[in-house]
Amino acid sequence: MQKNQKEIIVTGGAGFIGSHLVEKLLNSNYAVTVIDNFDSFYPKAVKQRNMVSFIDHPSFTFLEADITNEGDLYSKLSGNYSAIVHLAAKAGVRPSIENPVAYQDVNVKGTQNLLEFAKNKQIKQFVFASSSSVYGINKNIPWKESDAVLNPISPYASTKISGELLGHVYSHLYGIRFLVLRFFTVYGPRQRPDLAIHLFSKKILANQPILFFGDGTTRRDYTFVADTVNGIMNAITYEDSLYEVFNLGNHQTVSLSEMITTLEEVFDKKAVKEILPEQPGDVPVTYADITKAQTLLHYKPETNFKEGVILFKNWLLAQ
Repeated sequence: MQKNQKEIIVTGGAGFIGSHLVEKLLNSNYAVTVIDNFDSFYPKAVKQRNMVSFIDHPSFTFLEADITNEGDLYSKLSGNYSAIVHLAAKAGVRPSIENPVAYQDVNVKGTQNLLEFAKNKQIKQFVFASSSSVYGINKNIPWKESDAVLNPISPYASTKISGELLGHVYSHLYGIRFLVLRFFTVYGPRQRPDLAIHLFSKKILANQPILFFGDGTTRRDYTFVADTVNGIMNAITYEDSLYEVFNLGNHQTVSLSEMITTLEEVFDKKAVKEILPEQPGDVPVTYADITKAQTLLHYKPETNFKEGVILFKNWLLAQ
C-alpha cells in the first residue's frame, strides 16, 4: 500500500457489480480489500474469472470470509479502512420466496455485523447496495426516494429495507455516514448468470426456449454496470450529510418484449419463447426518478440499452 493511499473494503467484490467497482477503484489509486464467501448461488469459477484482471494488483487484497461470521471480520480485516462498500447479499426475488430465513440471515444479520465492525473500527463512510425492489407495487412512478411508504412484496426486498433502516440507526447513534444506493436492474459484462439478459442470451444462442412470464408488458429500468459503478464511486467521496438514499437507475424503462426484441437484433437470432404466468414477487414496473442522484451525487447514466446489450454480447462471446 502506497503512502496516503486510502483503503476500502468491498464486500461481494468478486461478483458482477463488485468486480467492476474494484477495477475502477484500483485504477483510481485506492487500495482495495475484497470480502467474498463464494456463495453457491452460482459457480465459484465465475467469480474467480471476474477477478482475473486485478487479482495480482499490488493494491488488491482478497479475503474469503463470510459477513454472517462476526469473527471472520475481526480476525481477517486488519487494515486502516476509510470506507466500506457493502455489496454482498443473497440476491434474487424468486429464490428469496423459497428460502426467506437464509436471506434474513445474510442480508440483515450480515449488514448488522458490518455496521458493528464500522462502529468499532471508526470507519465513517458506509455505502450500502439496496434495490429498486424495496418500492414494491408503487403506482407513483417514476419512483422517488422521498416516497415514505414502501410496499415490498418479496423477502429479498424486505431485507434490503431492513438494511437501510439499520444504517439510519448507526448513522444517528454513531456518526457513520450511511449512503443507500437503490440499484435498478443492472446489466452488462459479467452479469450474474441467473439474470434475464444473461440467461436469455445463452438460451437464444443455444436455440433453447426462454421462459417468458406474463404478457411481456412488465417494464424494467435497465442500468448499465459502468453507470452504476460511477454512482458508487461518487458515493464513496460524498460528504454533505450523514444519511441519504439515492436511486441509481437509467430513468428509462424497457418492456420484457422490447428487451427480447433487442437481444434478437443484437445476436441476430430469433428467440423461442415458452409463455408462463406471471411470477409471485415480481413487480409490474421499475422506474427511477434520478433527480436527487444527479443533483447530489453528480450521477449521470450515459449508456443506452442497446449499446449496453452490444457490450454484453461482446463480453459473452469472448468467454
